[in-house]
Order: sequence, then C-alpha cells, then structure tokens
Amino acid sequence: MKVNLCGLELDNPVIPASGTFGFGVEHSQFYDINCLGSLSFKGTTREARYGNPTPRIAECGGYGMINAVGLQNPGIDAVCEKQMKVLSHFYKKPVIANISGFSIDEYRECCAKIDRQEQVGIIEVNISCPNVHNGGMAFGTDPKAAAEVTKAVKEVTTKPVVMKLSPNVTDIVSIAKACEEAGADGLCLINTVLGMRIDIRRRKPVIANRYGGYSGAGIFPLALRMVNQVANACHVPVIGCGGVSRAEDVIEMMMAGATAVEIGAANLVNPMVCKEIIDRLPSLMKELGIEHLKDIIGIVNK
Repeated sequence: MKVNLCGLELDNPVIPASGTFGFGVEHSQFYDINCLGSLSFKGTTREARYGNPTPRIAECGGYGMINAVGLQNPGIDAVCEKQMKVLSHFYKKPVIANISGFSIDEYRECCAKIDRQEQVGIIEVNISCPNVHNGGMAFGTDPKAAAEVTKAVKEVTTKPVVMKLSPNVTDIVSIAKACEEAGADGLCLINTVLGMRIDIRRRKPVIANRYGGYSGAGIFPLALRMVNQVANACHVPVIGCGGVSRAEDVIEMMMAGATAVEIGAANLVNPMVCKEIIDRLPSLMKELGIEHLKDIIGIVNK
C-alpha cells in the first residue's frame, strides 16, 4: 500500500484532512494513529483565532455538512512551541502542516516557521483564504494570486510545498497550473464548496456566518472530476480530497490521478473511519487484482 508523495514515502495513502482531525490528540484515544499514512493538522495562522460566531455547523442530511468555523487555531508560535511537541509523543511519522494566511507576508512568516519543525514532512498551503489587501478575494480564485503565494512560500522553505486548491472557481486547472509553474511540489484538491442552509421556521440562515464550506459525500463526484482534470494537466503529485468515506472512494481517487487521499468530514461522523479504510484496503485490493496501489494512480487515463 506504500506510495511516494513529494519524496515522502507513506505506508499507505490515507491522510486525515486538516480541520477534521485537530492535532491528532482526540483521535489517538480511539486507535493507534500511527497506522495513518500521515496526517494534516489543524489549519494554522500567524495569530491565534477563535473562529466565527456560533452556530457555525449545519448538517445536510446524509450528504454532508456546512461549516464556517473560521480557522480556529492557537497561532503559529503556539503550534511550533507546544502542539508539535505534544503530537510527537504519540505520532512518530512525518506530518503535513496546513498553513493559512490573509496576506503574502503572513503565508511567508508561518511557512518559514513551520519549515523548521523536524517532524513536518510537507507544508500544505490553504489558498482559500480572503486576501485582505485585495478586497477580500480568495487567493485561490485567481491564478496570479495563487502563483504569488506559491512563489513567496517556496522562497522561505526547504520542504515540499503542496498548494490546497479551492473548487469555487470557473477553471481549477488554470489555478493548478499557475501554482505548478510557480514551483509547487504538489497539489491538494478540493477544499470545501461554498453552501448555505436556511432554518425555515426562524426564516434565517442556520449558521451565523450565513454561508459556509460544504463537505461530505455529496461533493465526491465533483472532487473526483477536478482531481482527474488537474492530474491530467499537471506533472506534480495530487492529493485527492472531498467526500471520501470508504476504501472504494480511495481507490477511485487514485484511479483518477491522486497519489494520496485525504479524509475530511467523515472523521466527524465516525472517528474510526481512517483506520477502517486502511484495514479494508488490502482485501479490496485483492478483490480488484491490485498488487501495488502506486500502479493504479491515474490508470483511467492510460
């Protein structure tokens, strides 16, 4: 089940997605999380953030959820000085550090600091954040802005940089190619899709922020299509993310072109889901006649 992601050898392609696994502490109470290929920890910003007002989560039947948590996190210095030390006690593999920012300078500063952490194997840069110096447009919705973040981060880091892309665009391939040309070592997609729920009795939006990121099983076909498009257009590894909840979904993502696969909202429904997927993969591989997972990456296009 081994795969090579940006030079990092993973025991398997299963990675909990940022924002759904915290820093691993809670899930380590359910199972030995060292079974994971890696983990992408809580999105981190320069300053500590308490997030958006509540309510900030709305369920969407059996298809997923909408969240507007607002990047709640303790800030980059606390993560480097405390959270990384705590994490190293119960997780012994390289981790993926998810970094968010609201300006180029913030991305540079946070990435430079996290790059010095020994256990960090890959830096995952979330460009779905609003650019406070450009009218609030998300960095990830404009090829030029996405490239600027990529270039700035690469200038201050030594470790592989994976850009996490927003699906809230007309052409995700143009964003992906701009990041690749600016030096990205890999791409992760998709982040959440902008959505909304209304409380028909109160006649008001369910969440205080009005809109939020829609995730869960309902977005899987959309994510799969975008992963396939980007994997076909780019030459760097892709991490597939969006609606994955079963071992079968992992196989689909890899056949579409993903080298590794992140599991997000499913962790909030079933804390054991990543372990269950890892446990199921060997028998599913046998059923499908797959000897090595790396052999099926992008196989639908061969």
